[in-house]
Amino acid sequence: MRAVRSWRLGEAFRAGRGAAGSLLGPLGCALLAITIYLPSLASSFQFDDWGVIVTDARVRSLAAWAGSMPGIRPLLKFTYALNHELGGSPWEFRAFNIAVHALNTVLVFALLYELSSKQGREPALARLSALVATLLFALHPVQTEAVTYISGRSTSLSAFFSLASLLVWAKTLDGPRPLPGRLLSAVLFALALAVKETAIVLPLALLLWYAVARPIRPATEDPPRALLGHSALLPIAPYMAIAIAGLIVASTWQPYRRLLEASLLVRSVASNLLAQADAIFWLVGQLLCLAPINPDPVLGAQSGPDAATWLRATLVAAAIVAGFGQLRRRPALAFGTLWFFLWLLPTNSVLPRRDVVNDRQLYLAMIGPAWLAALALVRIPRSIDRPWGRRRSIVLGVALTALIGITSALTMRQNRIYADEVTFWEAVVQRSPASARAADNLGFAYAMACRPQDAARQFGRALRLDPNNVRARVNARLLEQGALPTEMAQRDCPHPAPN
Repeated sequence: MRAVRSWRLGEAFRAGRGAAGSLLGPLGCALLAITIYLPSLASSFQFDDWGVIVTDARVRSLAAWAGSMPGIRPLLKFTYALNHELGGSPWEFRAFNIAVHALNTVLVFALLYELSSKQGREPALARLSALVATLLFALHPVQTEAVTYISGRSTSLSAFFSLASLLVWAKTLDGPRPLPGRLLSAVLFALALAVKETAIVLPLALLLWYAVARPIRPATEDPPRALLGHSALLPIAPYMAIAIAGLIVASTWQPYRRLLEASLLVRSVASNLLAQADAIFWLVGQLLCLAPINPDPVLGAQSGPDAATWLRATLVAAAIVAGFGQLRRRPALAFGTLWFFLWLLPTNSVLPRRDVVNDRQLYLAMIGPAWLAALALVRIPRSIDRPWGRRRSIVLGVALTALIGITSALTMRQNRIYADEVTFWEAVVQRSPASARAADNLGFAYAMACRPQDAARQFGRALRLDPNNVRARVNARLLEQGALPTEMAQRDCPHPAPN
């Protein structure tokens, strides 16, 4: 039997067994996340922000929001309207996003500590594992799209309600009076859906939690919990009812029907599944920081199967099957694997989207890989009583310091590209030189910045990359006619655009 003993690095965690000590770790992670993202407050609105926040009359005030209801994503739009009421500056919108990310950081620690404790790890190890995973969640540069990009709020805010719902529900599993907590959890789930529809997979996350939140024992002593048994389905019945109601609304309410019909016109379901094999591997690369984070990647749908696509799809399927296969013997490994694919399910499966992949799809999904990485890292110092134990503790301390330093530096670098639209699209063009859309958007940003010659070059480049790019052709013609920049932007230009 492998006994997991404490080590000196964990003594600091033991010292904080009180309420204040227990909060020290997650609050420190949240404060560090806030510090890393604070420089981004000076950044401007970007891309979709103009259409869904700045110029959308329905969110310009709380009265306008109320008059537009019922509507899609009501709670998300309410927060936009509230920000407009409080001033409407980009920094105020972004400060809200950063605050949500900080709250999510605390929730991630609480959930993972709860899971680690349920699986029988001693408190110091449970805290350290949860802390390392939380640091990865809070500081990884791939999170910038859900935090710094204001329109990414839909992802981070929905994640807040989803995580809160799961945490409250998890606390009720062994509680003497579960009903009040489960009612609160169900309300939080409904609020998550009111922010973004992708939260609909939360009932599956509850099932996964039910399966893995149990002591780690030999398989002969601890039979796995049945995922579809009566004892598992009863606690999640209200959530399933809410999810089914949401699906009925989405399939019958005209605004959602239009979105669904438009989605199916993007590409076929079969073609989308092939594209998602590439997308998931691309997202894994983003997690590993194999290349500079690209906020507007170019991944096209496959016109037909090829060997590489089938290999990637097979590996994805094998990873999912392996995750289910580890539910009994290695529930921690199963949780990390299945959580990752579960939260990619709404965006990286059968429903086509215009953009095949975006970083913000990883916001919740990355908790799984972060958990696995944390468990691997904390295994370095098994015990100070063993030979080289003290040195192993030092290695762990150095690794944690490097983790914080590297992820913080990468995130701060990634945040700098959101300074303004020119900086943003220059970074995208550098990372996606074959993207006609990026070239066209950079040209438009140059035009708005009163740089007509640079704008003309980018519009021409976009047309060379894609001769059928209608938007680039129209923008180039408007620039020639002096209609770009727009009348509003021309007031800030020292010279009018050339005729």
